[in-house]
Amino acid sequence: MKRRSLLHSAACAALGIGGARAQVGGTPVRIIYPFPPGGSGDALARLMAETVRGELGRPVIVDNKPGAGGRLGIKLAKAAPPDGNTLLVSPIAPMAVYQHVYAALEYDPLGDFRTVAQLATFDFAVAVASDIPVLSVSELVAWLKANPDRANYGSPAAGTLPHFLGGIFARAANVELRHIPYGATARPVNDLVGGHIPMVFYSTNELVGVHRAGRIRVLATSGGDRSTFLPEVPTFREAGYDIQASGWHGAFAPTGTPDAHIERLNRVIVAALQAPQGREKVMALGLQPSGLSAAAFAATQRSDAALWASAIKLSGFKPEQ
Repeated sequence: MKRRSLLHSAACAALGIGGARAQVGGTPVRIIYPFPPGGSGDALARLMAETVRGELGRPVIVDNKPGAGGRLGIKLAKAAPPDGNTLLVSPIAPMAVYQHVYAALEYDPLGDFRTVAQLATFDFAVAVASDIPVLSVSELVAWLKANPDRANYGSPAAGTLPHFLGGIFARAANVELRHIPYGATARPVNDLVGGHIPMVFYSTNELVGVHRAGRIRVLATSGGDRSTFLPEVPTFREAGYDIQASGWHGAFAPTGTPDAHIERLNRVIVAALQAPQGREKVMALGLQPSGLSAAAFAATQRSDAALWASAIKLSGFKPEQ
């Protein structure tokens, strides 16, 4: 079996989907996911595919189109006919942040797409290696000031929200931090576990397992409330720093997709996310089920775009970094 088929089967098995329904026919619906197979975002796209398939009685495929940090797949979704047969599932960054980062993005996240539904939300966290002698954010700040030669933090890549969150924290705590971009999902966490880097800013769901195993320590999370998955860990605000940020995964359609398609898809997706079984499956991915209306999700997308614009400007980040 090819690697992609194995990954698809694994994702479906993890979500408890696939194989049980009758065969369906008709024009396939394509869900473009602009990143490689695997990971919580890909599994979420596959969960949505099964939901839409069951409602429409048509084949639904998840088409992974990775490249250029998600930009390649999003351009393909933009160019698709607005007939309701092509959807995009994307995390927050390509649809609310990249327009402030790239001078020539080749798509307009707000103008070239219609929001369908917010699928799930997540927050971010700061975590330290187990050999760093700190148990709180205040102790971390004191340690960073006493050890400026080790004041490095890792993130998935330059230009990601954890990268910018690290800059926000540095300004709030009045410390100098050096950013180490990795460009690969697991490597920063692996290096943190191995003690090769003292701290990371990362999506909370990617840190829960190793934190619970005692291999790292999560010191604070970025949500307005404590993380459902780490209720014992304070938020940044509880730790004394006015920092709040969250991320999301959402479903989009090319601009011009008729209202009737948007409304039906939103109704189907929201019902699935709010059903007990759907909530359980999404939370198993380390994500918090959402289910906003298309209009409410559009408002969230616009407000998040404005929120991150100022942080990116203050960071001075340029894509060539």
